[in-house]
Amino acid sequence: MFTKYVNHHRTRSFLTNSIRHYSDFSHVIIGGGVVGTAIASELQQVPGNNVLLVEKNHALGFETTSRNSEVIHAGLYYPKDSLKSKLCIAGKQKIYQAGNKGDFPVPYKNCGKWVVAQNDSELEYLEKLYQTCKYELDIPVSMVSASTAANKFPLIQAKAGALESPTTGIISAHDLTTYFQNNFEINEGTLSLNTTLKDIQFNQAIPNYTLNLFDNENGEFEIQSDNVINAAGLYAPQISNLLLPSSRQLKSYFAKGNYFSFEPTVPINSSKITNVLIYPCPNPNASSLGTHLTFDLGGQLRFGPDLEWLEIDSADQIDYTPDAKNLPAAFEAIKTYFPSITIDALHPTYSGVRPKIVSSSDNKKTFADFIIREEEYFPGFVNLLGIESPGLTASWAIGEFVRDIYHK
Repeated sequence: MFTKYVNHHRTRSFLTNSIRHYSDFSHVIIGGGVVGTAIASELQQVPGNNVLLVEKNHALGFETTSRNSEVIHAGLYYPKDSLKSKLCIAGKQKIYQAGNKGDFPVPYKNCGKWVVAQNDSELEYLEKLYQTCKYELDIPVSMVSASTAANKFPLIQAKAGALESPTTGIISAHDLTTYFQNNFEINEGTLSLNTTLKDIQFNQAIPNYTLNLFDNENGEFEIQSDNVINAAGLYAPQISNLLLPSSRQLKSYFAKGNYFSFEPTVPINSSKITNVLIYPCPNPNASSLGTHLTFDLGGQLRFGPDLEWLEIDSADQIDYTPDAKNLPAAFEAIKTYFPSITIDALHPTYSGVRPKIVSSSDNKKTFADFIIREEEYFPGFVNLLGIESPGLTASWAIGEFVRDIYHK
């Protein structure tokens, strides 16, 4: 069963109580989304590391990574000292720095975005956001007057003005994941697709971890690793619960977002509508940034995501079918900043699900930051929980952050 790893397998050994023990890998990462793959890439570049990346699907980036807006977020909305803020800004900078060097094979576009205000209350919110970005977060922003906004994009409504974010962009999530995968494999990391973690035990006397895995083709097998990183996204609480005691068990929460394509009866060049992303002014107590206008690298407009909390217990129960019953509410939300749109121009296309760590009610009361931590009494076991937006933007920086937990 273990022959699948022979090409890159380097056994590490160490002495404990005069008995020689062996780990098959220095690190095992559970979850091959863009974040898990970035972590694998960073860890495998450290001399002496022998990293295994485990993914239950037939390809990397198959779930949350492939079902989002593909936005490079500027980092406007998050508290200064939060992980979301620090890692979003650092991840954005990594992407643009790599692109500026000219050898970054990942399609992206630094298109910018507007956050639009329709009344004095929303404008006040944006003006406070401007002050925070400019003087606390050091993020480039500027204010756009209502008249300037109307002259530049007549079809977009910003009755009270807008906040412009020039460092927002769009990127191919698939190609970014592939970039990290290539770096990982060039450095002789080991990838195991179609493989599911069934159980994990901490061997305190050694110390290391025994992982019981199931390969869809070859069945069950067992490996040992010095360290384990739980980057399983929607499944992360479930993976954590395999190891941590009952007093530290986690509950999974899921927030679905539907996306809608724009197919007007009379075709219109999307650049005549806008060449920047358009976001509504966010509700400070909301769990998302609102149903916004984005476009892909080919210029095709799309809207979303909306927000729908799912009453399910496991990610295995997710139905990704975009929900047409959400279309009227999405239409009303979009119409606030794109008043000429008609409901028959919108069509449900796909959906994604955010891995939440708090309930819908609690999400309205408190800011839910990324959780990235080495778990107490389980040395070498690092949990990544609630890695939702801006996870794609932050992925490169998250990889470095996790690497530095092990290699300070």
